[in-house]
Order: sequence, then C-alpha cells, then structure tokens
Amino acid sequence: MDTLQYLLTGFGVAMTPSNLMVAAVGALIGTMVGMLPGLGPINGVAILMPLAFALHLPPETALILLAAVYMGCEYGGRISSILLNVPGDAGAIMTALDGYPMAKKGMAGVALSISAWSSFVGSLIATIGIVLFAPLLARWALAFGPAEYFALMCFAFACITGLMGEAPMKALLAAIIGLSLSTIGLDSNSGVYRFTGDNLHLSDGIQFIVVVIGVFSISEILLMLEMHHSSDGMLQVTGRSLFNFKEMLLTRWVIVRSAVLGFVVGVLPGAGATIASAMAYSTEKRLSGASGQFGQGDIRGVAAPEAANNASAAGSFVPMLTLGVPGSGTTAVMVGALSLYNITPGPALFTQNPTLVWGLIASMFVANVLLLLINIPMVGVFTRVLRMPNWALVPGILAVSAVGVYSVHATTFDLMLMSAFGVVGFLLRKQGVPMAPLILGFVLGDMMEQNLRRALSITNGELGILIESPISMGLWIGAVAMIAVPPIMRLRARRAVPPA
Repeated sequence: MDTLQYLLTGFGVAMTPSNLMVAAVGALIGTMVGMLPGLGPINGVAILMPLAFALHLPPETALILLAAVYMGCEYGGRISSILLNVPGDAGAIMTALDGYPMAKKGMAGVALSISAWSSFVGSLIATIGIVLFAPLLARWALAFGPAEYFALMCFAFACITGLMGEAPMKALLAAIIGLSLSTIGLDSNSGVYRFTGDNLHLSDGIQFIVVVIGVFSISEILLMLEMHHSSDGMLQVTGRSLFNFKEMLLTRWVIVRSAVLGFVVGVLPGAGATIASAMAYSTEKRLSGASGQFGQGDIRGVAAPEAANNASAAGSFVPMLTLGVPGSGTTAVMVGALSLYNITPGPALFTQNPTLVWGLIASMFVANVLLLLINIPMVGVFTRVLRMPNWALVPGILAVSAVGVYSVHATTFDLMLMSAFGVVGFLLRKQGVPMAPLILGFVLGDMMEQNLRRALSITNGELGILIESPISMGLWIGAVAMIAVPPIMRLRARRAVPPA
C-alpha cells in the first residue's frame, strides 16, 4: 500500500505541465538521436546534461528529461537498423538480423510498428518490475562478482554463436575477430600499448562507431552497388504500415518473455542491452524450432530484441537508484547529473528524497506512452526513406556514416579505418559470415577481459574461481548447452529424414 501511495505521489510530480512537456521533448530528442548511427543514448544524455543544469531545472525535472532521452534513444536505435541495416546503437544489432530482411520484403512498416509496440511493452513490464522488485533485485545483483560476469558474457556469446543456423563455425570466427579487435589499444592493467603498430591513432583502441559503421553501413553500400545498377530504389514498400492482430498474437508471449529476461539482465550493473537483446533473440530462435524463419525476416526476431533492450534500459535504473551503482554507461552519466545537484543515489535516496525517485519512476510510465504515440504515427514518414532511389540513398547513407565517424575524434584516420572495415565486412558477408557476432565480440571483449583478470587476481591465477559459485556453474552449463544442443538437433533431424 505504501508503494502505491508513493507511486501516486510520483505521478503527481510527473504529470505537472512542465515535467510533462520536458518528458515529451526528451522522448522526441531521444528518438532522433537514437536513429542516427553512432550517437546512442550515452551521447544523447551527455549532451543534454549540462544544458539541463544550465537552465536551472529542478533535479526531478532534469532527471525526467534525461530518462526520457535514454528511453527515446532505445526506441530510435531500431529505425536505422530496420531501414538501412545500420544499428543506431549496440542494443539494436540483433534487430537488424530480421528487421532489415523484413524491409527487403516490403514489410518495413510492419517491422517498425511491431518494434515500437515491443519496445513499449518491454519498457512497461520493466518499469512495473522496478516498482515491485527493485530492492530485492538490487540485493540479488550484488551476488554477481567478476567470475559471474565473465560467465554471463561467455553465455551471451554461446547464445549467438550456437544458434547461427547452419554456419556456427562462421559465427564463431566472427566472434573471434570481434574479440581480437577489442584488444587493440592501451592495456588498462599494465599500461602497455597492444597491437597498435606504433600508430598514435590506435592508442585509445578502435571506436565502436568506426567498426559498426564499417561492417554494417559501408559493406551494405558495397552490396547495394554490386546488386543494383539501376536508378530504382533498392527496397520496395507495401501499403501496410502497421502490424495486424494475427502478428500481435504471434509475438505476445515472445515480447513478455524477452521483456522479463531483458529486465533481469538490465538489473546487473554493466551487463547492458547488448547482452539482453542477444540472449532474447537466441532464446526465441531456439523456442521457435522448425517453425521459425529467423534471419530471413521473422517478425519474432524483431519483437524479441526490441522488448529486451528497452526492458534492460529500464532495469538499469534499479542498481542506480537502490545501490548508487550505475547499471549502464548511460545511467553512469545520470549519476553524474545527480552529483551536480549534490544528490547521492543509494539506499537512503528512497527515504531522503522520495519525490525525486518516485517522480522519476512515474515519468518512465509517462515517457513510454509518449514514445509509443510519437513512433507509431511516424512509421509512414520513416518508411519513405526506402522510396529514395539508389543515386540519392547511397550518398545519403555514406554522408551520415562519415559524419558520425568523423565527429568522434575529428580525424581522417577514422574515416580510412571505417572504409577498411567496410571492405572486410563486404568480403566476409559475401562468404556468409554473420556480422552480429563480430560486433558482439567487439563490444563485450573489453568487459570480458577485465572481469576475467579481476577474478583471477583474487585467487592469484587459480581458475577454480570461475566455476565455484552456483551462478557461474549454471551459466557455464547453459553456455555449453547453447553450443552443443543446436548441432545435435540438426544432426537428429537429418537422420530422421528417410533417404531418397
């Protein structure tokens, strides 16, 4: 009853005209930032944080603005992923696997609308989870140490590499390439430069945007130029721009399962939407069995990762509010915003500043509804991108990609590196090597290495720490099962087919 009373108080804060307007503006800005490849929620929140402080916004209003931008970015990341096969951020990588094939089939509007609905439901379930389970889940998250995080990331890799259709070895090769790329740069433990070739531009490592734009955007441009020589548009758009009732029923439990999984993963500090979306996608692919067409335009392959990554984004607020530990890179920026107002997040925040906390939680419900109302009517506007002829679409994609990459360090080296990755990605895709495991390896590689080192430093190099806890053991068993079960099932299916 106390929780309900606090939540009603929070809605009183969130529904004031000024906070409602701030949430709407933040949701719109977040959607626009999210659909631009490479910017992502961290940059969107970081850009607006000093603006909010300079405008002397009250702390609850500032936090509502930043939270709306965060949620909007998670919504927006799917747009370029579906329309152009260029993920807006790391969390939208898995959406491209089926979203872009749906767009190629003329179902871009359906993919965009079902992804918006999935994002809405996923975020809604996660926000309800914050209200009901935040303190309990925060205590559970504390049980995860370096060994458990390392096992979790290995499980995420096993999910995606073990379920890549008939080419698991190609998926494994892509993951290894991504892991190798993540080791380039300064070793944070020893201070030694690794694999830089004495090139100063590589001292900080390779930026995520350079890799993702190269292997997705530039390689896609090369494929477009190879396959389409006319001035016609590459993709066709059907008249239907919204999903129907049958598609809604098909995805309803997919969305619920993925949202719960994404929320649980989001509660773990540092796990993030990338792991959540990969695990949700692979889980639904396994559950669909022979009925699934994952990777070829299955609507469930769009709904699952979108529900998971939005639920994960909402879940990342749990450790921030209850423990003072950022659940993601974006919430880490938001902790910095709170410090500007001399507010320290943690267990005492719920009692010392309940108006702030419950106003934020209530605003997440409000922002989620606003985002759905913004995104569904805009589906027709977004799909017009696909009606552009190749002579206009290709330079447009190239310009957006180049500007996004150049804006990171303002160096031409990044542009050349992007081009090189584009050529390599083009050649790999021609050989049937999937790009999603490569990006997953690159994104998670540094976190895997750091957690492995921390775990081994605790025991002076004893490997037993990696399997001694029940959580670690469960994750390792799950990882082995994810790798071993799909090939066994395919082998049994082949043997069951009578010879011709």
